[in-house]
Amino acid sequence: MKSRRHFIQKLGLSSIGLGLSSSLLKAESFVHKAKSNKPIVLSTWDFGLKANEEAWKILSKGGRALDAVEQGVRLTEADPSERSVGYGGRPDRDGKVTLDACIMDEHANIGSVAALQQIIHPISVARAVMEKTPHVMLVGEGALQFARSHGFKEENLLTVESEKEWKEWLKTAKYEPVVNIENHDTIGMIALDAHGNLSGACTTSGMAYKMHGRVGDSPIIGAGLYVDNEIGAATATGHGEEVIRTVGSHLVVELMRQGHAPQKACEEAVKRIIKFTQNRSKSLDNIQVGFIALNKHGEYGAFCIHGGFNYAKYDARGNELIKGKSYLKNNG
Repeated sequence: MKSRRHFIQKLGLSSIGLGLSSSLLKAESFVHKAKSNKPIVLSTWDFGLKANEEAWKILSKGGRALDAVEQGVRLTEADPSERSVGYGGRPDRDGKVTLDACIMDEHANIGSVAALQQIIHPISVARAVMEKTPHVMLVGEGALQFARSHGFKEENLLTVESEKEWKEWLKTAKYEPVVNIENHDTIGMIALDAHGNLSGACTTSGMAYKMHGRVGDSPIIGAGLYVDNEIGAATATGHGEEVIRTVGSHLVVELMRQGHAPQKACEEAVKRIIKFTQNRSKSLDNIQVGFIALNKHGEYGAFCIHGGFNYAKYDARGNELIKGKSYLKNNG
């Protein structure tokens, strides 16, 4: 009798176990089938609205995220009214416009150029480095030689307006340029396409009136931009030296890997920068850094040090400019 009761109890527990397993399998199946917010594209600052429109032309037709981010930021690079990116960007202290850019796709292919002169679209040169060379970064004259050899047209990037501002700056110029939160507004763009793949691009003319040869975070994979197709993507804008110090965009993605939502990951990365700055007894007054992040499900977030940072988001609900949350509330 005891043996029979033991058998029935065991059978009952097995049935419960099977029931639980079935429920868990259904739950797991539900999670995996949960609808992602895709396609979606994010970009930094208000000029990201127009850039997003260009990217959306590709994403909305099922195109690849890599193509979308390249075409999106090219629009900003070619706009002379945008004074911190591409053509029309403010020069260094020697009056030379030098451009930095990088790009990364869903396969961890990367390309970058730094201190590139006379080429209006450094992002496309960066993509050519990624696709046509065994290297990941070309700089200065070498980057220009490579661009020439691949048919990129040389142009004078110093506009009349930027030259006039530079000459005015020279009247009171110090050895180091004056830093504020408005003269290094990089455009970073990250996108998730309809196929569930991520890519990103980042391009800038760098800090206004910088020392000739200075390179910030924008062309450095892991600092200005990082993409992990299993997890998410992030890009940065602001004071590049501080982003490099923390390998900021990689940090944001790794925080997402640990389970943080994009918003929380951006917040933690900014707090890390603030901690490093304070540990060096430096003031936050002239340092602005902002991150935007996007995960594999199309969830997104952003955070910065000073108020005043914004970013553009385009998904099925439309294109909109969003005010970024900040650690400090001034300047907003």
